[in-house]
Amino acid sequence: QVQLVESGGGLVQAGGSLSVSCTASGRAFSGYVMGWFRQAPGKEREFVARISLSAGSTSYADFVKGRFTISGDNAKNAVYLQMNSLKPEDTAVYYCALGRRTSSTSIIFNYWGQGTQVTVSS
Repeated sequence: QVQLVESGGGLVQAGGSLSVSCTASGRAFSGYVMGWFRQAPGKEREFVARISLSAGSTSYADFVKGRFTISGDNAKNAVYLQMNSLKPEDTAVYYCALGRRTSSTSIIFNYWGQGTQVTVSS
């Protein structure tokens, strides 16, 4: 059974930094993509960043470019998100996700973590 376990997050003042981590277990994940999504109260879940575990290629949502950095450890099936210059609007539950690319333009995330709270105070 695939499990995603997140850690990190917490409370920080605007302009500060936080990091979140996620480790996947339960099977081999060669060729998989790991990513981060977030959901703020009253809003839909949105994509934040993703990384190909084997290729190391990354992609970011426009609203985090230059502030957040995603990295991965293929050997540990782990993904990390370093969040700098945090803003109050970054406050959300951050979810780790694991999936596979199904086409040149599509990735399906089948597995999700339980979420970790990130709160940025103004």
